[in-house]
Amino acid sequence: MASPLLISALAASLMLPAPFETGARRDVLAVGGDCSSAAAQVVAQTGGELLSAKPDGNSCVVTVLVPGNGNARPRKVTVRVPM
Repeated sequence: MASPLLISALAASLMLPAPFETGARRDVLAVGGDCSSAAAQVVAQTGGELLSAKPDGNSCVVTVLVPGNGNARPRKVTVRVPM
């Protein structure tokens, strides 16, 4: 199960730094929201460990590693969650 520290680290990594003027032209991509709540939801539902969460259009693509039963290997599960 993913720890709150891991979820917090993911949320912090999704935040963009404050813009500053460098004199160079920059293209900015507007994002409608972040995926931290979607990632927390998927982790809670699957009991897995968060591997990644990224916005994709109007949804978030969340990938978790779900532990296997007994001697079974863990499996990677990818879920698309609407924002």
